[in-house]
Amino acid sequence: MCPRATDVVRELQDAGYAAYIVGGSVRDLILGKHPKDFDVATNATPEEVKSVFPRCRLIGRRFRLAHVRSGGVLIEVATFRGSHDSDENGDGQLRDGRIIRDNVWGTLEEDALRRDFTINALFLDPVGGDISDFTGGYEDLAQRRLRLVGDPETRYREDPVRLLRAARFVAKLGVEADEETAEPISRLAPLLADMPPARLFEEVCKLFLTGHAMRSFEALQRFGLSAALLPALQPSGESGKVVADPLLMQALKNTDDRVARDLPVTPAFLFAALLWRPEWERASHLMEKGESMHDALMLASDPVFARQSVRTSIPRRFSAVARQIWVMQARFNNTRGKRAKRILGDRTFRAAYDFLLLRASQDESLQPLAEFWTEAQEGHDFHNNRGPSDAGDKRRPRRRRRGKRGGRRS
Repeated sequence: MCPRATDVVRELQDAGYAAYIVGGSVRDLILGKHPKDFDVATNATPEEVKSVFPRCRLIGRRFRLAHVRSGGVLIEVATFRGSHDSDENGDGQLRDGRIIRDNVWGTLEEDALRRDFTINALFLDPVGGDISDFTGGYEDLAQRRLRLVGDPETRYREDPVRLLRAARFVAKLGVEADEETAEPISRLAPLLADMPPARLFEEVCKLFLTGHAMRSFEALQRFGLSAALLPALQPSGESGKVVADPLLMQALKNTDDRVARDLPVTPAFLFAALLWRPEWERASHLMEKGESMHDALMLASDPVFARQSVRTSIPRRFSAVARQIWVMQARFNNTRGKRAKRILGDRTFRAAYDFLLLRASQDESLQPLAEFWTEAQEGHDFHNNRGPSDAGDKRRPRRRRRGKRGGRRS
């Protein structure tokens, strides 16, 4: 348990309000996992929460809540939500079945029935020790079953991101969606096109950067969500699926390994791997027209990112690094002289080098180049060694021009 979250619950209860730890943190505690964060639900309105915690921040329009800091830990405090059918304050709004605004206050039981999956609708009182379960979530966890609260199609239409959450929970928790929860997913996948790209970027990071990337991709494929989430990738011909490129699958496996070893992972490298196949195909076409590898990779990147950004926005700080990782693949062919030595000092060298190793794991012809740059990091004389790229260079050697010598002509 997080003692800070318990303190927040206790202070709200001491002030006369009901308060519980809720959602994924309760689910993970029951499964024996370590929750990353703890959320609190209460019958206090956001303004009443602020009266108990004057320094907290009230945030959000679509879904108002309070951010309470306790001992350096951020605790998210939300007011119990009620049904839109009982909305009296006009602060709940649906459009084509999708929730646009959700600030209708309700009771503890109403809040449970408004949550997405039963396993996320468990309420824990850390002071008294009781768990409240109105949806059968505890039994579903015991049976490793994923089940939506209410009519599945209605709940997916309320918030289409729940389609991705279903795939993520299957991958992360080892649960299996029941038939009613699974059946509408592929059919409703086009609803993701109406979601804000910034929100879907966050979902991609949760899917692929939290230690279960391989299983997440497999779940997206199985539920027919891959093509809707990753439009830049080539459709496989099967409904909702994309081509599972070997390099991409190896990148996802490596990402899971890094998370397991508590090593850093970044969206920049993830998107460089996710989008490498369309990037390389476009660049190869440009090289056939006479562009250098460096320029072709640069020119190909804009349309590739543009196509993916329609669905998932990619912040510039990540897309710029992904571009540099790609372009460095061309620069790695420079294995002599000052230009080669400068590559080692490039700030994206390490990420680009890891990407070269990834490419070499799928293409044996790149192994000598990868070995060269591995040895280069241990100290190397770039002026005296021709390097692997020269050994296989079939082009005619350039004739060096002689400059005019000064002095008197005989």
